[in-house]
Amino acid sequence: MVAALSIAASAGLHAQTKVVAHRGYWKTEGSAQNSLASLVKADSIGAYGSEFDVWLTADDNLVVNHDRVFKGVDFPKASMGEILSIRLDNGEKVPTLEEYLVKASRHPDIRLVLEVKTHGNDSVRETLACQKIVDMVNSFKLQKRVDYIAFSLFACKELHRLSPSTPVYYLNGDLSPEEVKKLGFAGLDYSYKVFEKHPEWIEEATKLGLEVNVWTVDDPEMMKRLIRQNVDYITTNDPERLQELLKIN
Repeated sequence: MVAALSIAASAGLHAQTKVVAHRGYWKTEGSAQNSLASLVKADSIGAYGSEFDVWLTADDNLVVNHDRVFKGVDFPKASMGEILSIRLDNGEKVPTLEEYLVKASRHPDIRLVLEVKTHGNDSVRETLACQKIVDMVNSFKLQKRVDYIAFSLFACKELHRLSPSTPVYYLNGDLSPEEVKKLGFAGLDYSYKVFEKHPEWIEEATKLGLEVNVWTVDDPEMMKRLIRQNVDYITTNDPERLQELLKIN
């Protein structure tokens, strides 16, 4: 199935595919996943975007981290006070969304790819999370620099309802480009494994005016195949390697 992603080698590579640092640029000295440093370091290498993850705590605050349970703390069931006592691998505390957006405001050249984490099957909590996130992003006047992403179809619909001019991308991989288009989302943000199974979805999405992001791609050969497929974005833990590949003509 991987071969299905390839087109003629003579098509060459191009520089249109944009680099998104997965959880920021964390595989570098002094950084850690979803840290403030990872955002700054993604910007320092000229990455197009920095992806990060947001949870709603039990006391209705917003914090940035990927894992639901991190260093023994269950984020949606914990208070912000409990969470802020945790230290990341680089010594930083877990950032609040407010702190992350303050830092982002000082780095105006990088796109903010904000994932709203799935809060189980609790639509009430997801609705509140989406509302508070959109309100905070808008309060910083960053809505034109943000893309919203989520695995939860409910959350994607809610984000699109709350902020219809802000791009929303669906992550789960179970909807065709036509179905995504009908929902009014900006595009597909699917695992490379989905596009191995449905390589035709890349071209179909493009024809429908949708954008295509592929995650999480760290293998150089897969990067090259996807660049040849003219995907719009690749999310990777190795953004500098991807940047080097994009320089090849």
